[in-house]
Amino acid sequence: MHILLANFICSSTMQIAFLLWSFLTFQDPSIPVLNLDQANRLAKLPLHCMQTEYPNKLNQTLADESYLLPPKTLHPAFYGCFDWHSSVHGHWMLVALLKQFPNLDDAVLIRQKLEENISAENILQEVAYFHIPQNSSFERTYGWAWVLKLAEELNTWNDPLARQLENNLQPLTDLMVEKYIEFLPKLIYPIRVGEHTNIAFGLSFAYDYAKTMQHQPLQTIIEQRSKDWFQGDTDCPLAWEPSGFDFLSPCFQELDIMRKVLAPSEFVDWAYGFLPVIFESNFSWEPGRVSDRADGKLVHLDGVNFSRAWVMYGLARNFPDLFPHLISLGDARMNFSLPFIVDDNYEGTHWLGSFAIYALIQRPQ
Repeated sequence: MHILLANFICSSTMQIAFLLWSFLTFQDPSIPVLNLDQANRLAKLPLHCMQTEYPNKLNQTLADESYLLPPKTLHPAFYGCFDWHSSVHGHWMLVALLKQFPNLDDAVLIRQKLEENISAENILQEVAYFHIPQNSSFERTYGWAWVLKLAEELNTWNDPLARQLENNLQPLTDLMVEKYIEFLPKLIYPIRVGEHTNIAFGLSFAYDYAKTMQHQPLQTIIEQRSKDWFQGDTDCPLAWEPSGFDFLSPCFQELDIMRKVLAPSEFVDWAYGFLPVIFESNFSWEPGRVSDRADGKLVHLDGVNFSRAWVMYGLARNFPDLFPHLISLGDARMNFSLPFIVDDNYEGTHWLGSFAIYALIQRPQ
């Protein structure tokens, strides 16, 4: 009897262990996850381009010919990855991945390059660029938002390198905060587009920074202007999306910032008038389709899939009883575009990894 009981217990224990191992080992392939393998795969994208000077799109306004200088001279910290904002969010992506996965394959090299680029001297030069005539509005507000997202990520990373980089970045961080506080009261009408100047996106990341850092003046102005611009909006025309070059959803970016600045019950009432279809459990929405991933504008539609997904995940995380169906809808967008961002196509790979990582981080587990 004792032998039979012992065999039963041993057998049961082994079955439980096998089931647990199966659960941990075999991930449902339809569920996008951020694990070490995925992190290693995607980290190679910004690591490859963060110190690659050309090709480069400067987006500068020239006061005279003396300002015709190489990208690395103008932007010694953020000269790689084709353009300034992509370089900034590539640095954010590497910080975010190191924070979650300190044993990344290329961790030593990543840390070295972060330290080289985000030096105190380089950041002071980046600050000086904004004081060049005609360039005070450079990267407004998309690049500004990613600087604050990078600053927030560094602040919440418990690592000696993070303290060093956060301190080095601080003059640029402070400048971006000042620019938001100066600009937002001047903007009479909101900017509802699907590309860089979308104001709801610019507000959303800046608000995250303000909340994390408890920066009350920035938090207050964002809350005020978001409500001024968006609280009266109803019946967002979702059928008009996406436009041909969108990487942001105007309707969903507005949902994202209002989710953050309104009280939960207030947000639900507002969202029902703004976009009632998202409350329906059978809500469906076709992913953005890309016809040519070698075209730098057309490949934006992969980005719109990632940015829509992170808004869906945020809604489902904050309101799990109302929006559980948005998780699978977000997953469908991730699965549609994620396989295509690791290739030799620099038009997409220089920036899409950051969007994918941000979406994966937002996904409720």
